[in-house]
Amino acid sequence: MTSAGLRFLIAFPLFYLFAKIQNQPIMFPKEKTIFFVFVTVTYFSIPYFLLNYAEVYVSSGLTALLFSSMPVFILVFSACFLKQKIYASQVAGIGIGFFSLAMIIYSQGLHLAYAEVLGVFAILTAAIMHALCYVLTKEHGKHIGVITYNTLPIGIAGMMLFFAGLIFENPELSQITARSWYALLYLGVIASVVGFIVYFYLLKRLNPVVLSFVFIIFPVFAVLIGSWYEGTPISDSLLFYIMVLMAGFGITKAPPETFIKRFAK
Repeated sequence: MTSAGLRFLIAFPLFYLFAKIQNQPIMFPKEKTIFFVFVTVTYFSIPYFLLNYAEVYVSSGLTALLFSSMPVFILVFSACFLKQKIYASQVAGIGIGFFSLAMIIYSQGLHLAYAEVLGVFAILTAAIMHALCYVLTKEHGKHIGVITYNTLPIGIAGMMLFFAGLIFENPELSQITARSWYALLYLGVIASVVGFIVYFYLLKRLNPVVLSFVFIIFPVFAVLIGSWYEGTPISDSLLFYIMVLMAGFGITKAPPETFIKRFAK
């Protein structure tokens, strides 16, 4: 809780600064108050606590694989709440991507292990909550600016998590290493500010099912960057599975009519 809260408290001043520079409101419209509470709790607060908790007990490989199940939940929620028609090509593309990711993790020798089953459920719960939030944002948040959408929820979530951490975790803040502070700065500035702005900007313009494929692509870059950073070799099969993964993404992005006509022949 403490680390998740610190991450968001680092990000909040930058979001607030952007809101002032762009003359964007930080408050949601009054008629969106319930949606504001929903976003604050189910996107920023609970899921990031669950992810931080889970990663203490679950290996990075299994974490990546479990969280990349989010496109499946987005597919289901899009059909339920947005009444979007789900095509077989989208299901097939996500399935190919998920399989490719599993093979990439396996080929790189990343462990698919966990020390506590609650950690596994925590990751899946976080993925479900994020998927639901993305889908409902497509419907209820389309008229809310990206900066407005993030600023106040991330600030409130940061304060709630940080103070809850002080009460329940009793952290020794003076013992936080410089390396950990650098990691928090990266998560606060790059992953939170830049990442959230870009993702929610795209969410306003793309189908959430197609956009959700990034959660399968993310772990691939994590493997590549991790191999470079740690100086570990990349397996010969990695490139092949990356190509298969991108092919899966291409299938989800291609117009369904393309496949209908092709198979009709």
